[in-house]
Amino acid sequence: MDATVLIVEDEPGIADILRITLKYNGFTVYEAATGRQALAAAREHRPDLVLLDVMLPDGSGWDVCRALREERAAERTDGDPGDPSDLGVIFVTARDAPRDVVAGLALGGDDYITKPFGVDELVARVHAVLRRTRRRTPPAARVLRHGDLEMDEATYTVTRAGNPVELTPTEYNLLRHLLRNAGRILTKEQLLQHVWRYESAVSSTVVETYISYLRRKLDRWGPPLIETRRGVGYGICPPRPAAEGPR
Repeated sequence: MDATVLIVEDEPGIADILRITLKYNGFTVYEAATGRQALAAAREHRPDLVLLDVMLPDGSGWDVCRALREERAAERTDGDPGDPSDLGVIFVTARDAPRDVVAGLALGGDDYITKPFGVDELVARVHAVLRRTRRRTPPAARVLRHGDLEMDEATYTVTRAGNPVELTPTEYNLLRHLLRNAGRILTKEQLLQHVWRYESAVSSTVVETYISYLRRKLDRWGPPLIETRRGVGYGICPPRPAAEGPR
């Protein structure tokens, strides 16, 4: 896969392992040891994916991730072809508490790998995230509509009741798969396979987490859209009449 990866890691030994592994697997690699260097390198080299340590000498990798997402989103607003959905972010950190994993995903991370890690697993996850996030022109780009919700697959934009809904790449892909299968209940296993594309490396709790993120952003502008079928999975609800209002 022809892609560029930015490694943000202040421990030389780990940075060396990441660099050697990725170059061996055909990636173009750039490196940064601080948050400030990471933002500068991202602006200069426009990486497809960032491997981001959480604990950096000049601050938090979470802040770096937030800044990267904001800069890409600002570019899109200004008419630049840059799009926040074309940047993958994987946190690589020793912080393995569940609250840290959830926090990293909530801030815009596409995946979360804890140290120590196996290089084969890391490469597999890099490939999986890139399959979801690298920009490409869809063979049949279209506007998906469901009630007052619209998703433009050509511009990677989502609106509800005319209001823009900002989504991370994984949130966007999850919502797109739900919309393409509106009227069906999809199991967690189906969502893991089609959205995350690797079943064994991701816990089914990640699906629940991302469903909650989508609900929080979508339900702000209208009645609930995502239905939970307990013990089965999730689906998009039939559009409700406007007179009913939010539940």
